[in-house]
Amino acid sequence: MKTLNAVFDAIICKQIELEEESYGSIVVPDMGNDKNLIAEIIDIGPGYISPMGNFISTTLLKGQIIVLPSIGPTKFELDREEYLICKEREVLAVINQ
Repeated sequence: MKTLNAVFDAIICKQIELEEESYGSIVVPDMGNDKNLIAEIIDIGPGYISPMGNFISTTLLKGQIIVLPSIGPTKFELDREEYLICKEREVLAVINQ
């Protein structure tokens, strides 16, 4: 089985599907809405070296639930599983439970 490992300040996550809205027995799909993505972090890189030569470590952790912009993260499929990959600085928010 192949695995994905994050490098530098990259984040690998899986999108969490939000439930579709329903009115009675009619299900209204969430089509056409450019809503932000909710995802769980699967792996995160250690950090990166700044232009000044300082190591900047990542601050997010595996398992955290995050908000990503709808446009930006790279969608990647491996072994029929879809992942989102982006840089840590692209994360909009962390959802605390």
